[in-house]
Amino acid sequence: MDDPTPRQNWMRILARADAATLRSLTASADLPPHIRLRGPETGLVMVQGRAGGTGGAFNMGEMTVVRCTVRNAAGQTGHATICGRSHDHAEIAAALDAALQDEHRHDALMEAVITPLAQAQQAARLATAERAAATKVQFFTMATMRS
Repeated sequence: MDDPTPRQNWMRILARADAATLRSLTASADLPPHIRLRGPETGLVMVQGRAGGTGGAFNMGEMTVVRCTVRNAAGQTGHATICGRSHDHAEIAAALDAALQDEHRHDALMEAVITPLAQAQQAARLATAERAAATKVQFFTMATMRS
């Protein structure tokens, strides 16, 4: 699989962000005014799985998502699709996507919003991995026991 683009990275981070944290980080950000082009709209997407992780695809079920598209005063268009039902989260993420495309705002927004979100998400992943590692059971084989 190809490496994700910078835009794909920040959109992934925005989609996985906690809505309250996102609101607090963007409260002091210099986001340009925007208009809604589409949404926020709530809908369903089909989630697929694969038997054994690599086998044939099957439909696991549906998941609720919200999508939103905005255009800011500078002319950039931003999109967002988030899991759940938070219209506010989707609109803020779309506004940030648009603003991050502006070279004059990009670095400041990356430092003020995206980097703290990415660090918090990484810390949460590591904490989950540590909790899982604590429950790992080491099984010895007969060959190991005979040595």
